[in-house]
Amino acid sequence: MSTILNDNKLTGTNYVDWKRNLNLVLTAEDCSFVLTEVCPSPPDSISTPEEDAAYHKWQKADKMARCYILASMSNVLQQQHERMLTAYDIMFNLKEMFGEQSRAARQVAMKALLNTKMTEGTPVQDHVLKVIAHLNELEILGAEIDGETQVDLVLMSLPESFNSFRLTYNMSKSHYSLAELLKELQAAEGIIGQKRSLHVMEKGSSSSSKKGQRKKKVPKRDAKQKPKQQQQQKPKVGDGKPKGKCFACGQKGHWKTNCPNKSQNGNNSGMPHAYVVETCLLACTTGT
Repeated sequence: MSTILNDNKLTGTNYVDWKRNLNLVLTAEDCSFVLTEVCPSPPDSISTPEEDAAYHKWQKADKMARCYILASMSNVLQQQHERMLTAYDIMFNLKEMFGEQSRAARQVAMKALLNTKMTEGTPVQDHVLKVIAHLNELEILGAEIDGETQVDLVLMSLPESFNSFRLTYNMSKSHYSLAELLKELQAAEGIIGQKRSLHVMEKGSSSSSKKGQRKKKVPKRDAKQKPKQQQQQKPKVGDGKPKGKCFACGQKGHWKTNCPNKSQNGNNSGMPHAYVVETCLLACTTGT
């Protein structure tokens, strides 16, 4: 523990990191309570053995904490604080000197905590431990967040898949510590994962059955394309079959210029053949 402080001595600009490491060492040595608890009254003739033991315990812990604090400072800061009697007095003076760093660092840590959101599908354990780390950092920097608010911050950062868990927690008016909350969230995560996998299996089976019942696609007819019957009924232009009578022989199906009887009759007058014969007979009978 002392090696941590020797490698991270307080110089002034590293106050936040130094305080974090100091709290680790004092907690490990079971003497961090002297920074938050008032020294018990000195024992007298009417003091109980418990009161006497509490006073001596506090004095011993304070002496150890004071030594750790002074040993982890630069020489200049040591000379400035070595005459102070308690560890609390030293930490209070250091806060007055470098407290602005804690304020800025506390704001950064609070922003990081509020922006921490769990991504859907990621392990809930990793997320909760990350939130707890932010909460511990804020506590080291002087922020006071009660246990119920800490649980609320964790619940607010969960995705929508945990909505039922939040509802159950609020309706039951439960009170969890962060460790108990983590355990309950891990159990809820297992149930949510089973429901998600079951939903995926049902969705896959329903989609496969729909594919088997899918009808063949009928090719769409072009709006410009007309039905074959209409195309067959429409007469073609230039097919060479006129509808009128031939003026040469009086038969249907061809014109006078294409009349097959024109060359046989020798009719070059352009008049119909029957009309020419009738004219010749009349001329013979009248002598004209």
